[in-house]
Amino acid sequence: MTNINMKKEIAITKIAIFQKKEIRKIIHKNEWWFSVIDAVKALTDSVNPRDYWFKMKIRIKEEAGFEPSTICRQLKLSAPDGKMRETDCANIEGIFRIIQSVPSPKAEPFKRWLARVGYERIQEIENPELATKRTRMLYKLKGYSDDWIEKRMRGIEVRETLTDEWKKRNIKEGQEYAILTAEISKATFGMTPSEYQKFKGLKRENLRDHMKDLELIFTMLGEASTTEIAKNKNAQGFNENKIVAQEGGSVAGKAREDLEKKSGKKVSTSKNFLLKAEDKKRLK
Repeated sequence: MTNINMKKEIAITKIAIFQKKEIRKIIHKNEWWFSVIDAVKALTDSVNPRDYWFKMKIRIKEEAGFEPSTICRQLKLSAPDGKMRETDCANIEGIFRIIQSVPSPKAEPFKRWLARVGYERIQEIENPELATKRTRMLYKLKGYSDDWIEKRMRGIEVRETLTDEWKKRNIKEGQEYAILTAEISKATFGMTPSEYQKFKGLKRENLRDHMKDLELIFTMLGEASTTEIAKNKNAQGFNENKIVAQEGGSVAGKAREDLEKKSGKKVSTSKNFLLKAEDKKRLK
């Protein structure tokens, strides 16, 4: 498979659902890696899955004769507080080996679920358009409008273009990406992403999935402007790109302020999709 046929990927935590339990996953070396603690919680319903996994690693080493750490990797996943934290993760093969040591009636259904997820990933690599179609369908099933979905998908492309540019300019994934993103958001909306989440009453939910149309549009403008300025100035390294992020965000920020002045209405809103879903339930 050539690079031309491969979809651009960035290290973003995704959420998969197994029997109403959330399991964080992330693309690493072109395959899905899953949070072991989340998998343990889903299989055992343990109130302290972290402690369960700690004791389980000791037991596996003693009984099965292999070190679980050899099939796990510490990858950064989004934590409940919104920060990226290193977490024990395993690919599908590794999770299968771990499941064998978990006495749970959910083990077989979980294996079938993993196999399906892995197969979908293979399909997406061979045909990148499938990943986009699945994302669109997920948003549709959640109740988002077609117009909103179109803007959200366009925003994902704009974001990927920006992160690709950062990679070329020696920006490190993780903390440096987060800092630059915060600079763009601060200049665009007067709030960092974490402040914006609190403003909307969100916890671990994806902020952009809870933005209204104009919020998405100005987010795109800030990131697209940052990309364009970085290219034209040939900004290199973190310090130069931090200045560019502030400049790119300010382009969107000034446009937002001008719109708010002329329309008499704020662009940023505390409304989010969770509230929308709750309103629908109350109407039923």
